[in-house]
Amino acid sequence: MPVVIGMRQTRRPLRLGALKKFALQVLQAAGEAETLLSLEIVGDVRMRRLNRTFRHRDKTTDVLAFATREGPGPPSSLLGDVVISLPQAIRQARRHGQGVDHELAVLLIHGILHLCGYDHERSEAEAQRMSRREKALLRAVAPVPRLLVPRGSDRV
Repeated sequence: MPVVIGMRQTRRPLRLGALKKFALQVLQAAGEAETLLSLEIVGDVRMRRLNRTFRHRDKTTDVLAFATREGPGPPSSLLGDVVISLPQAIRQARRHGQGVDHELAVLLIHGILHLCGYDHERSEAEAQRMSRREKALLRAVAPVPRLLVPRGSDRV
C-alpha cells in the first residue's frame, strides 16, 4: 500500500522518494505492508499547535502519531498519521551526535509503532518493549538512506 507524504515546511528539503521507500520498508518490517500510512513533515509552530490541541502540552515535540484503528467506525486500510517536526529532529540529531537521516528514521519507526499499539507512556515494561522493537526494526531496515538534501543542493 502507499505512503502519502505531506511537507508543511520548506526550509530543509527532503528526498521524498527515498523517504517514501524507507517508510514502506519500515511498514513491511513491522508486519504492516498492506496498510496505508500518512506521513507529514512539519515545522515547530505546526507541531506545537498539534501537541497543544491533541495532547494538551503547549510545546513542540519530535513526533506525534494518530492511529485510525483506535477510532470508531469501520476497519480501514489507513494505519494512521505520523507527524514529524523536522527542526526538532535536526536539534535532537545534534544532541545525540547522530545524523539527521538516522534521527528521522528513529522518529518514523517510533511513530509507526505507536500506530501499531505500542505506548511507552503506559508503563516501564511497555517502554522497554517498545524500545526493543524500535531497535529491531532499525536493524531490519538498515542502512538508513540519505533522506535530507544537503545544504547547497537543489536536488530532491
